[in-house]
Amino acid sequence: MKAGALASERRLKTVRPAARAELGRYIVADPLICHGKPTFKGTRVMVWQLFEHLALGEAPEDFPKHFPGRVTLAAVQEALELGRDFFSEPGQRWDRLTRGHE
Repeated sequence: MKAGALASERRLKTVRPAARAELGRYIVADPLICHGKPTFKGTRVMVWQLFEHLALGEAPEDFPKHFPGRVTLAAVQEALELGRDFFSEPGQRWDRLTRGHE
């Protein structure tokens, strides 16, 4: 009985994380980086940080100044487009989440 429990425990420890997802040219979600939260490719700068800066009134053009050489204006623009698409395109995740809650 004990040997079976150890075998189960070993299997749990060797479960592979989900694969890296290329969300765009500049944005990636990798389970080995920042717990899989979307980041700007090649950095540990999370996309949510951009939206937080925008919510505080910062202009999108100013965000790359916080991460010189790591986050470009093109990457910021892509993040904004992905965010827009997430909330506006029919059939996307947001539509599925809200269906039945009207």
